[in-house]
Amino acid sequence: MDRLVYTAMSGLKSQMSAQASIANNIANASTIGYRQDRVTFERLMLKGDGGFDSRQPSAEEVTDADRRAGTIISTGRPLDVAVTTDAWIGVQATDGSEAYTRRGDLNVAPSGLLETGDGFPVLGAGGTPITVPPHDRIMIADDGSVSITPRGAEPGSAPQVIDRLKLVSTQGSQTVKGLDNLLHVKGGGVLPQDMEAKVVGGSLEQSNVNLTEALVDMIELQRSYEVQANLLKEAKKMDESSASLMRIQG
Repeated sequence: MDRLVYTAMSGLKSQMSAQASIANNIANASTIGYRQDRVTFERLMLKGDGGFDSRQPSAEEVTDADRRAGTIISTGRPLDVAVTTDAWIGVQATDGSEAYTRRGDLNVAPSGLLETGDGFPVLGAGGTPITVPPHDRIMIADDGSVSITPRGAEPGSAPQVIDRLKLVSTQGSQTVKGLDNLLHVKGGGVLPQDMEAKVVGGSLEQSNVNLTEALVDMIELQRSYEVQANLLKEAKKMDESSASLMRIQG
């Protein structure tokens, strides 16, 4: 009897965790540059006496982020950039390490640091955060070069390049998505710069979450959850029936 209970409970736990991941994807459907989580299920084989399968519980795991690109929309804002290749933008994570994002809604903080919309400092070509001097105008070229017209400059003055966005390639490197929604090198380290990477200014890459697909997955998971719950009910009924057979009638 316990075999059925454990199998059903493992299924319930896996379905609930998968629903939480999909709910997180749906909640971030409008987040700039968000990459949805991918959930996979695995059937575990437990061997009993004599080499026969004893139980086949299930387990779920968020293996990685879906790397497909999102839709690019035009905003006309000078500090909005969308990466048009497979490259990622280097940022400084909260622990000071180097991490990567596709979020391109950039802002200049009061301190002068160039930051993403979620507050992570953007790294320059040298791997240090980009600091923007006082300026009248700022622009980002298609190769990631950040240029400004200094404050008080003569009309018609040529823009000055202050740094270049660190655009990196993930090819040949193992990367994982962290709880901060940033991409990290597995085991630590940094990714090499991608000199062929391109961005388009005045545009943003949307989340790659497909809401229709996510809602369908949520419905399927809910139905699977109900099946596992019904198994528990059946296990209870079988247990009660077995107990009544063992009861000695007075």
